[in-house]
Amino acid sequence: MTAHNRPLSPHLQVYRPQITSILSITHRITGVVLCAGAFLLTYLLMAATYGPDSYATAQGFLGSWFGRLVLFGVVFSLWFHLSNGIRHLAWDAGRGFELEHVRASGIAVVAVASVLTIATFIVAYAVGG
Repeated sequence: MTAHNRPLSPHLQVYRPQITSILSITHRITGVVLCAGAFLLTYLLMAATYGPDSYATAQGFLGSWFGRLVLFGVVFSLWFHLSNGIRHLAWDAGRGFELEHVRASGIAVVAVASVLTIATFIVAYAVGG
């Protein structure tokens, strides 16, 4: 037998990324980010119970540019995971499997998550100052 320099099975280099695969990977990543966000929320709540100094430290972190970036990622993950979960519920009901519906719903998930994330921050900063 001669050795060939080719993969034994289809490889990521062979295929072009599709919206379904990208959204599936993103759904898994946002699930992990939401778990990290739960730890962040726990940290904030624990800091509040330990007193004003601890809470001020937590608020200082969350108010920094990096903290706000983290919060933005967690909020986007929440809206994306929710929107994509609703999309999956429609699939579980047997709807939306046609290729044009899959693409349209995928784009809609990203658009809805983006709009809701921006709206969340607008409302949060309008109320919180």
